[in-house]
Amino acid sequence: MTSVPVIGVDAIDAALDRRGAVAAIEAALRDGVDVESDSPRLFSPLDRGEFLLMPTQSPEHAGIKVVTIAPHNSERGLPKIQAWYLVFDAETLSPLAILEGAHLTTLRTPAVTAVAVRGMLRADRRGPREHIDMLAVLGSGPQAEAHVRTLAALMPIGAVGIRGRNSTRVAELVARLRADGIPAQPGDGHDLRDADVIVTATSSSEPVIARADVDDDAVVAAIGSHGADHRELAADLVTDADLVVEARASAFRENGNLLQARELDAWQAGRQAVANLPELVTGAFARREGHPAVYTGVGMSWEDLAVVAEILRAAQSADAMPREGDSDVRK
Repeated sequence: MTSVPVIGVDAIDAALDRRGAVAAIEAALRDGVDVESDSPRLFSPLDRGEFLLMPTQSPEHAGIKVVTIAPHNSERGLPKIQAWYLVFDAETLSPLAILEGAHLTTLRTPAVTAVAVRGMLRADRRGPREHIDMLAVLGSGPQAEAHVRTLAALMPIGAVGIRGRNSTRVAELVARLRADGIPAQPGDGHDLRDADVIVTATSSSEPVIARADVDDDAVVAAIGSHGADHRELAADLVTDADLVVEARASAFRENGNLLQARELDAWQAGRQAVANLPELVTGAFARREGHPAVYTGVGMSWEDLAVVAEILRAAQSADAMPREGDSDVRK
């Protein structure tokens, strides 16, 4: 059996930048990916945590992300979430490559959010917008940083306010962003209400913002908390907003921001009031005057594969795919 290329962090970054990841997600949506029939995420308990398995397929590839979630790893100085992505040829199901999955996630999740944020800004009733005056971010971890960097790579941003529970981490993130020319500062009591875009990237199980915290025309992207029992948004914000989700099927299955704001039957009865991403990018989403726009995502398998396919194409064209055991593999 021939060895399978292992694509680590450096090779992923060399193959695809943030703008390229956004383009890959948008292209998949415009090309007709069926988000509503994508494979559900599969959770399997382990003694020290759980597996998360994310299988999917496209005309060219089949793929699965294998994630381990170990809640007590932070006490050991180890990552809570670790992952690898396996991609196969769709026709023969022969393995093509293995990719470092945690870094892949920090590339594709903000790319999906950026597609949603840009689409909601373009749907502004006052006229399409291609910039952000004030970006407020709740959270100071890897996803918070990746979201700021992806949005900054996609459009001009006037100012960025970072809020988090750990002031040291907030200060360190602000310093990193400012060193790269992104106008970041620690958030204060005014940044949410003044923000035209708000990103929540927390692990909270309780709401971190409510309707009164945001401007009538704001765009909110909630991507941190996952599972039906966790939410970042208060019910009054969710029920008053113009809503966008990755797919209605996945949102009604596991999105706590929706499921804790209204009974599932009510969401299903009014399902056309919740737009999915294909409807957003093709212009079918409309905003109402005096209502914020909210995107809330849980993460879907097709998103990883869309980005992985672009990484493979770039790596193959550059003849840069390392072989198993090469130094690019993250230890």
